[in-house]
Amino acid sequence: MTSESPVVGVIMGSRSDWDTMAASADILRQFGVSFECRVVSAHRTPAWMAEYATEAESRGLKVIIAGAGGAAHLPGMIAAQTILPVLGVPVQSKALNGLDSLLSIVQMPSGVPVGTLAIGISGARNAGLLAVRILALNNPMLNQKLQHFQQQQTDAVLQDSELQLQDLPDGFV
Repeated sequence: MTSESPVVGVIMGSRSDWDTMAASADILRQFGVSFECRVVSAHRTPAWMAEYATEAESRGLKVIIAGAGGAAHLPGMIAAQTILPVLGVPVQSKALNGLDSLLSIVQMPSGVPVGTLAIGISGARNAGLLAVRILALNNPMLNQKLQHFQQQQTDAVLQDSELQLQDLPDGFV
């Protein structure tokens, strides 16, 4: 987190979700985006969850990244109480390997949008990147950082494509 007022809220249903949601925080930190992290349970602290959602915009937040596992109601319940973009990250669960989380977050009723990402760490990472893209629409410096990031990804893939066959391990396809 930076010393500036946070513009992104990274919230999760329980502390155990941090192993996944840390990937969002890492991306935001990489781009210099100010953020806050909170445990906000839709089931155990519903009043706190409602307060968080309804006050988020007035506190200066622009995007909320919400991760949850299992029943995974947090992203949808937050989206129902704010007009800010809410990015939902399904946290991988033990019972159904995250499929339950994914279905809970992605299947929202009309009028309550949640941008749902992939299950687990890659979803959390992409949620961070999507938050950066949203913020970059009105921030030329952030836009430039994002373009540089994408160019680095492209360059890395192109460099890998130039590997000679003899440089690859046996069985590499």
